[in-house]
Parts: sequence; C-alpha cells; structure tokens
Amino acid sequence: MTTADAASNTDAVAVAALRDADPVLRRTIDDVGPLGDFFTRLPSDSYATLIRAIAGQQLSNAAAASIYNKLLDRYGGRAPAPAEILADDPEELRVAAGLSHAKVKYLRSLAEHVLDGSLDLDHLDDLSDEKVIAALVEVKGLGLWSAQMFLIIHLKRPDVLPAGDLGIRKAVMNLYELPALPPPAQVTEIGEPWRPYRTLASLFLWRSLHATPI
Repeated sequence: MTTADAASNTDAVAVAALRDADPVLRRTIDDVGPLGDFFTRLPSDSYATLIRAIAGQQLSNAAAASIYNKLLDRYGGRAPAPAEILADDPEELRVAAGLSHAKVKYLRSLAEHVLDGSLDLDHLDDLSDEKVIAALVEVKGLGLWSAQMFLIIHLKRPDVLPAGDLGIRKAVMNLYELPALPPPAQVTEIGEPWRPYRTLASLFLWRSLHATPI
C-alpha cells in the first residue's frame, strides 16, 4: 500500500465515523462532497506559515495573499529568515509590504523567539496540541486562532476544532438551525461527537460556506 493509499483509507474511515456520529454533519458531508485540498498554495515550512498567519490577520484570503506576496518580494521571492526580519528597517518593511505597525512588531517578535530558542520550530511536531498552542501564543500577534490554524494547516493534526472561528460559528448556526451565532463553548459542545476527527469536521463546515479558513 502506498502512502497516498494509506492517507485515502484514513480519510475514508474518518468520514465514515463523522457520518455515523452526527446526522447533521452526515447531511453536510453529502451536500459538500469531496473536499479536495484546502492548502495547496500555502507555505510548506513552519516559519513561513507563521509569517503568513501574522501578515494575513483580519484580512480576506485575497488580501492576505497579496500582503504575503509583497513581503516575499522584498526578500527576493522567498520568506525572510528571522535575522533578516530583525535587520530590516521596520518602517521600510511596513511600507514595502503594506503591513500595519502592529504586524511589523509581531513579525519581529516571532523572529526574536525563533532566534533565542524560546520557540523551537523544529520540534513543535513532537509536542501535544496543547503544548504547541502554549508555545505559539508566547509570540506577540499569535493567538489561539493562529495556533489552531498552524495545527491544522502545517502539523496536520486530526482533532482540532477552532470553536471561536467566525466561519465555523456561522456554519454551525446555519446547519444546526440556531437563532444566532453560537458562542465558542456551544460550538465545542456540539462538536464533541466529532472526536477524534474534529479537524475534518471543521473542513466540511468551512466548505459548507464555500470558504477556506486562511
């Protein structure tokens, strides 16, 4: 069996488990159909993933991609190394990439944490989900949502439910016919039957809105 076959079989098992666990999600899965790959155009390394997360905060997907590409252009079409971020003039970097003052500070905080070893990107995959989140939120500008996106997108963790994400909350409101946007605690409660495949459930919820998370 090839790696691709094994991954496909794992996905099939997860989809079957979600269908059995929740009739509302079963209908959603049927309506949405095959997911495809959400993340083919996103960075493949940890540091670039976090840079893009910071650069794209509170922006549409298109605007986030534009800002990130401008940032890459400043460094010859590649993600800058931490030392390059700290050596760059903050105001020149801000103007060139179209960043806010706060986001420049966040990028510098990320670079500092990586360089001083307080954020060990090479060994994050050895940590539990909770410890990865705890390590990432020590960086200014990386909150719970950014850490959860990192777990989903980069580390491919299978059981992450970003209950505070607006898209997830909208999807839950629509699919479960709730009168208003549910608070994160209610989303978490509704999502309990989806364990241990809450990441896949989240992807179906986003796709039900014809949206992507980042």
